[in-house]
Amino acid sequence: MILKQNEIDVITELQTQEKNCIDKYEKYAGLAKDDELKQLFEELKKKEQEHYKTIGQILNGEVPSCDCNDTAGKDYQPKGSYSKSEESEDKKNDCFLATDSIGTEKLVSGEYNSNVFACTLTRKVLADIEIEEQNHAEMLYKYKMANGMQ
Repeated sequence: MILKQNEIDVITELQTQEKNCIDKYEKYAGLAKDDELKQLFEELKKKEQEHYKTIGQILNGEVPSCDCNDTAGKDYQPKGSYSKSEESEDKKNDCFLATDSIGTEKLVSGEYNSNVFACTLTRKVLADIEIEEQNHAEMLYKYKMANGMQ
C-alpha cells in the first residue's frame, strides 16, 4: 500500500494523539486513588498502545486487520467504590481524572471521525479505532455513574 502525503500527514497526527493517550493513561493510573479506576486506566493504556501499533503498521504500508464488533463499552460493568453521597478528596480526584479522560476520548474520536475519509485504503481500520475510542469514553462514563460522580 502506498500512502499519499495527505494520508501520511493525517495518520501521523492520529498516531501522535494515540501517544498522548498512552502517556495520559500511564500518568493517570499512578494518580488514581481507586483500584478499579487504576485498572481501567491500565486497560485503556493497553488499547491505546494497540492503536499506536496499528497506525505504525499503516505508516509502514500495511493494512492491518480489524474487529469492527467491539463491545468493550457495552460489556464494561465497573464496581462502585465510592458512595453517591461521599465527598472525599479521593473521590473528587478520581472524578476529575475520569472526566478529563472522557473529554480526551471525545476529542480523539472526533479526530478519527473527521479524518476517516481522508484515508481511502485504511478507512475501515480507522473507523474501527474510532468506535473503540467511543467505547473508552463509555467505560469511563460508566465508572463515574457507578461511583455517583457528576
